[in-house]
Amino acid sequence: MRSAMAVLFAIAMMRLLHLLTGAAAVAVLLSVDTSAASASSPPQSASRCGNISVPYPFGVGAGSHHHDFNLVCNETYDPPKLFIGDTGVEVLEISVQDGTVHIDSGILSVVVLNQSVDFTYVEWTVPLNGSLYTVSVFNKVAVLGCGFYILWMVPDGGGTTCFTSCADGPPAIATDGTCSEVGCCATPSLFGDYNSFTIRFNTDGEAHTKSWSLIVVDPEWWNEEGNIMAMQKAVSSHSSSLGASQVRHSVPGIEVRTVVNWVFSKSSCVQDKNTGDYGCLSDNSECHDSEITSGYNCMCQPGFQGNPYIRDGCQDINECTSPGKYSCFGQCINLAGSYNCTCPDGTSGDPRKLNGCSSTTTTTTKREFPGILVVIAICSGIAVAVIIFTAVFVRRKLRVWKARKSREFFFRQNRGLLLQRLVDKDIAERMIFTLEELQRATNNFDEARKLGGGGHGTIYKGILSDQRVVAIKKSKIVVKREIDDFINEVAILSQVNHRNVVKLFGCCLETEVPLLVYEFISNGTLSDHLHAATPLSLPWKERVRVAHEIARSLAYLHSEATTSIVHRDIKSSNILLDERLVAKVSDFGASRDIPIDHTGVNTAVQGTFGYLDPEYYHTWRLTKKSDVYSFGVILVELLTRKKPFDRMPSQGASLTAEFILLVDQDKLSEILDPQVTEEGEQQSKEVAAIAVMCLSLHGEDRPIMRQVETRLEALLIEVYGHENIVETDGFILNDQQNNANARDNISRRWSMEEFLCSMSLTREHI
Repeated sequence: MRSAMAVLFAIAMMRLLHLLTGAAAVAVLLSVDTSAASASSPPQSASRCGNISVPYPFGVGAGSHHHDFNLVCNETYDPPKLFIGDTGVEVLEISVQDGTVHIDSGILSVVVLNQSVDFTYVEWTVPLNGSLYTVSVFNKVAVLGCGFYILWMVPDGGGTTCFTSCADGPPAIATDGTCSEVGCCATPSLFGDYNSFTIRFNTDGEAHTKSWSLIVVDPEWWNEEGNIMAMQKAVSSHSSSLGASQVRHSVPGIEVRTVVNWVFSKSSCVQDKNTGDYGCLSDNSECHDSEITSGYNCMCQPGFQGNPYIRDGCQDINECTSPGKYSCFGQCINLAGSYNCTCPDGTSGDPRKLNGCSSTTTTTTKREFPGILVVIAICSGIAVAVIIFTAVFVRRKLRVWKARKSREFFFRQNRGLLLQRLVDKDIAERMIFTLEELQRATNNFDEARKLGGGGHGTIYKGILSDQRVVAIKKSKIVVKREIDDFINEVAILSQVNHRNVVKLFGCCLETEVPLLVYEFISNGTLSDHLHAATPLSLPWKERVRVAHEIARSLAYLHSEATTSIVHRDIKSSNILLDERLVAKVSDFGASRDIPIDHTGVNTAVQGTFGYLDPEYYHTWRLTKKSDVYSFGVILVELLTRKKPFDRMPSQGASLTAEFILLVDQDKLSEILDPQVTEEGEQQSKEVAAIAVMCLSLHGEDRPIMRQVETRLEALLIEVYGHENIVETDGFILNDQQNNANARDNISRRWSMEEFLCSMSLTREHI
């Protein structure tokens, strides 16, 4: 009996020990699971560093942040300051909903220690994790200093510019709170979302100092009253202590607030949604792929607010507690993600409008007096219709009257300006078109009639009442300078009558900026033909003839028109070609006339980079030799079929510099268009020699256009030498001996002395 009891006791004890062991194991597993869940869960509340809230996925310290969003709180400052990891970039504000971080990017100051240098390159960089952070395109670039312009370049080849002048002298930095290109300039926005940019500083010859300061700043902060002046004064007082060529520094008491975009992950919403690293943890949150870069951000759904990156972070907005923001003038009932607004009992109408709910007792009146209400409603409707019709009629009449008065005012104003510029007053009266006629000709300036545009307006195709097809130039913007340019173009072209200059039929003076009416040239521009994406372009003979026609028109403008005219914007896109490929020089909006007894005029720089005379750019003195330089660039285009402005500074020498170098090294064939090599290799050397002389850096070393025309005329005879008759410049050459002499003369490079002697050749004026 005792042995049986002992056996039963032993069995019971073993079962109890087994149960206790299982319970302990379960407790351990539950503890481990809870600990793991706790370790992987993001913190449910934002931490703080001084005055700055730090919401998840950002955090300070291990376990408080997600992957690359570690921040450092430096408590040695008072109050403490927040930084992005070990980058040294100070954080001023974090927005989870907008996906932005505001940082203090400091000031980049540049000092050119070598005073003979006219330009310098600097790098503006923010040391951020480029995979998650990008500097926002909506930031503004401001440069403090004077006597320079900057070219702000980005890795994909785009960029923007900014120019400042020194006005009447120091101070070199504006300190009056303005930034209008005198001691300070600013761009409206950046050009692309990058963390690193290259900036080229060019001096313009009037700089009082060779130091500048540059900031990239949030436009909202920049536009707040007092911030611009405080920044200018701080930079002005600090610039004298700079000793290095480039230094990135801060200014005490001023935060240079720059907006930086961030994404939670570089993956897309679809890629991350089914992984354990998906960021949108809260219910009522949404995932949005970034439109700026690869990656995504999370946002709370409409009607919710909070942090979408933590569980239950998006909380319902109680719209009923903010009636000013969520309009409800009746009874408001809050719902999950929205709200319901109804009129109180006994009223009806629109409760979302002020006094939108009215008493329902009016329905009783409707039942008691239905006839009266119908009559009142009909009469009210008729009265309202009469009032509306009268208002529309009066408004139309008033609009027509204002338009007529406006046309009359502009006509009187522009006619006066035009008559002041014209030598022959009768010309203005014969060249005037009405606005109504030009509106009919262009179908009210229909977009389908648009042909393109230059630097001074948009060109439309028009058909006049006499069936003449014309081109009509209309200003893009209404500013005083555009009015002056259009009046200037009429005044210039009214004095010109040349087969290779586009003919001006007249103008319309009834708009604020006059409209110009030209002959219609149907075959595009020289640039279109040269740079078309085809293996072959204009034949070599046609290129030589076009070059001669351009030279002939410029020689006429410089010395044979009623006054000496400098075009100032000669480029291949301003050379039109008709159906017979005859060249026509166009776009005289930037042209200037120079008195006979003057060699040039001092004026602000206008023109196109790549074609612009470097001497004119640095001295601001415009001469006839400025057109000669631009013509030299066109000759290089004709020889190479390359655009002069395709290259970035990082690619080395410009097209013209490379061309001159290859000519001097007798390696012209390396840059020639293969079609030119095949059709006219020998003559191309002569054209190259002319181009090199035209591209001399000093204007006094360049030939005049009459000399260039004479030399091209001799070359033209050689190119067409196999034909018996060659027509050039209005007269016919039919002398084989002349052709032979011409070939002898152009088979070598001419000196400047021989070039001057060629002026003795006679020619018939057009």
